[in-house]
Amino acid sequence: MYLKINTDHARFRNIIKGKVKKDLRKYIANGEMIGVKGKEYISIPVPEIRLPHFEFGKNDQKGVGAGEGDEGQSLGQGQDGEGTGNAGNAPGAHIREVDLSLEEMAEIMGEELGLPRIEPRGDKNIIAQKARYKSIHNLGPKSLMHFKRTYKEALKRGIATGDYDMDDPIIIPQARDFRYRSYRPESIESNSAVIIFMMDVSGSMGDEQKQIVRTESFWIDTWLRSQYDGLETRYIVHDASAHEVDRETFFSTRESGGTIISSAYMKALELIDRHYPPSEWNIYPFHFSDGDNWSADDTKKCFDILNSQLLPRVNMFCYGQVESLYGSGQFYRDLSENFAKGGGEFSDRVIATRIPNKDAIYDSIKEFLNKGL
Repeated sequence: MYLKINTDHARFRNIIKGKVKKDLRKYIANGEMIGVKGKEYISIPVPEIRLPHFEFGKNDQKGVGAGEGDEGQSLGQGQDGEGTGNAGNAPGAHIREVDLSLEEMAEIMGEELGLPRIEPRGDKNIIAQKARYKSIHNLGPKSLMHFKRTYKEALKRGIATGDYDMDDPIIIPQARDFRYRSYRPESIESNSAVIIFMMDVSGSMGDEQKQIVRTESFWIDTWLRSQYDGLETRYIVHDASAHEVDRETFFSTRESGGTIISSAYMKALELIDRHYPPSEWNIYPFHFSDGDNWSADDTKKCFDILNSQLLPRVNMFCYGQVESLYGSGQFYRDLSENFAKGGGEFSDRVIATRIPNKDAIYDSIKEFLNKGL
């Protein structure tokens, strides 16, 4: 019975994953999922799913299976005639909240978006602890029961005691026969990486644009954490000046002012030079803005910083432009012109996308991550 429950639960999880994969674009665009702080699970609303099963019915009527029955008799109620009951105003479908781990969501994202596994760069490895279920113990929870080892122990006991009958080979495990998988902590080398998220919080970036950035940042972070055990994340916000902030501030700040994009790139360089030597770290800067910059001179300064200092240090530089009623969108055009394929030594390390609305988050993430960074 226990193994049957395990099988049914696995089937149920596969069905849920199929439903989530089918509507992945909708779930990724839903910013409400990132609001719970400090949890490793998110709730996915899906139509109620029930696995097929048998139930005992009420045997309070005559008919097939309950007596002789009459010719032409209906096999069940409600097959003929008019329906009964009053009209209702409730929906017919039921929605249920199902918890999925962020690791499962990352796996679904990778499958549906066709994301390649990342090939880490850099020489530095950090030491991480990981549980490996490589040993066997005679105590443990039923969820970790090792069926084959339990069977072998019961067989050996039966042979040793003379209870085993080759003509009637019945094996009934006893309590002392049960064996369970047991984990042993191991120190493993894990390639280290850092994401540097930069967001424009100037006056031209409204609440809707900032929410799009936060939502996309959350899913990018979720995917990269599935690829790196030693991932660090740093956050920078900028208007006319740039500041490093913590995660909570990044996801909730409401600032305004002018826009000087180069200030964010200089702050990112400062972080890299202080904490993340390029020979030892995989570095991924992501910059999100509405494309409005203070001047063409500062845009030129941004490209000089990228070409001479930032791009030589990083694996990939990603720019996402969120459309705004007040933003010119000029920075995307200038960036594309300057770093078009074949247009510079580091042009293959620059990816730029446009994000006109929440529905475009899905396509932007796919474009950013499809090359494996």
